[in-house]
Amino acid sequence: MNREQLYQKIQERKSFLCVGLDPDMDKIPPFLKNLENPIWAFNKAIIDATKPYCVAYKPNFAFYEAYGKMGYEALEKTIHYIGNEHFIIADAKRGDIGNTSKMYAKAAFEVLGADAITVAPYMGKDSVTPFLSYENKWIIVLGLTSNKGSEDFQFIKSEDYKPLYQQVIEKVASWTSPNNTMFVIGATHPESFIEIRKLIPDHFLLVPGVGEQGGELESVIKYGRNNQIGLLINSSRGILYASKEKDFDKQAAIQSKKIQEIMAQYI
Repeated sequence: MNREQLYQKIQERKSFLCVGLDPDMDKIPPFLKNLENPIWAFNKAIIDATKPYCVAYKPNFAFYEAYGKMGYEALEKTIHYIGNEHFIIADAKRGDIGNTSKMYAKAAFEVLGADAITVAPYMGKDSVTPFLSYENKWIIVLGLTSNKGSEDFQFIKSEDYKPLYQQVIEKVASWTSPNNTMFVIGATHPESFIEIRKLIPDHFLLVPGVGEQGGELESVIKYGRNNQIGLLINSSRGILYASKEKDFDKQAAIQSKKIQEIMAQYI
């Protein structure tokens, strides 16, 4: 899916919501656990309930790899089931020497069919560029993350007084294009969006951390959007685990619609 197609989906659905598919066997409704593949059953119900209200889904690979064969089968089925009408983000946070990154890209884009993959840029340009050889595929680079530990390294300042995360964003943006690169920017740092938009006014930002982690939706939109919205705001736990009862999918739809209705005011 290219940039214009993504923006068209945002306009059509009046939404820039990304639903994070992080299935946790300890949290899914108990009645699903007797099924052959509870993860797949849970994901299918969530997708069916939320697809009118979102433009993207983000399966986090850790929540599938942890369950071995069953988890990987669920991941494959999930991505295939989502199809072409939604932007699919492989949240794998890959990043290694060039030939390894090439294989990671092949797995995400050719085998699984995702539209984008999250990438850790710590190893530099040659670990990032192999992901960019695919037409209409995206990298989503870790810029400023939403977790508490982001303060350990990402805010370290150099002699020019720019924190490390800003240097990473500037450097990666110089290698790539807004048409194939997004950045992860956590909602828990709303004040940082002003400076980030000065550095990368045209890029899309994937924004985790709204809701359970304390990020405020309206603040992110106010400071982070651009003339094509330029945001994919992720919600995982607040949607997935709105209920543990048999109405879990209906409650997920309700929570998704609430977010979509707020977003619609800005489109």
